[in-house]
Amino acid sequence: MNGHEAAPAPLPTEAERPRRAVVTGSDSGIGRAVAVALAKDGLDVGITYHSDADGAQSTAAEVREQGVAAHVRRLDLTELPGAASVIDALAEDLGGIDVLVNCAGTGSAERAIDMSYDRWRQVLDVDLDGVFLCAQRAARQMVDAAHGGRIITITSVHEHVPRVGAAPYCAAKAGAGALTQVLALELAEHGITVNSVAPGEISTPMTGQTDADPREQERPGIPLGRTGHAGEVAAAVAFLARPAAGYITGASLVVDGGLMLMGAQAGTAYPAHDWRSP
Repeated sequence: MNGHEAAPAPLPTEAERPRRAVVTGSDSGIGRAVAVALAKDGLDVGITYHSDADGAQSTAAEVREQGVAAHVRRLDLTELPGAASVIDALAEDLGGIDVLVNCAGTGSAERAIDMSYDRWRQVLDVDLDGVFLCAQRAARQMVDAAHGGRIITITSVHEHVPRVGAAPYCAAKAGAGALTQVLALELAEHGITVNSVAPGEISTPMTGQTDADPREQERPGIPLGRTGHAGEVAAAVAFLARPAAGYITGASLVVDGGLMLMGAQAGTAYPAHDWRSP
């Protein structure tokens, strides 16, 4: 070494920037915002939807306005394992896949003691099994292509903390977080990074806040005092997809306005037992 330290490895170049992404559940809400954010970064985007075909076409139109390509296919994650073949189909449409964003999801609002097994399984199928199978398909495509890649899963703050009435959702999101870490270890040798983004309350159709302005959604229990915007989650995803984030893997990026910081603070401030209801 002649007394000198070796020069650091260069950062990824513009030529290594991802060019093609698949975003599941991108017909509305966070998924749509992610698809558009990636399109603004110059990525062609594969879009999936479950039942809102018009919403998916609207997302595709927004993506194409950014001067990139968009392809749309239906994905029903209750029809597993076969449904995950849509990832391969979109990779063929796009000419490959550099980024997968697992955004399709569902939830529950029912105490575990009252929940049917079918309902439990439905949430696990979509929020965990679907994540595994889509990630597996995308990873195989990326490994075969031998140019690295990004797998990003939208989890939730409930990847980390529980909520009454959300047993299968919390279990699935925690599982998806652990799966993210295992895949990060297993895929690192192929230059594939695997991360999760964990949103708090975001004003989207899934939270019953279609077209709501987060600035007008007062939340005294959240340090920033409001709900989040889908675009704020999408910005985190877009960052993780860029070359500059190439040394981040196995991480959970929390986007919650400080909600998770309020555990003990909020717990001692409750004046009644109404938190026990879903």
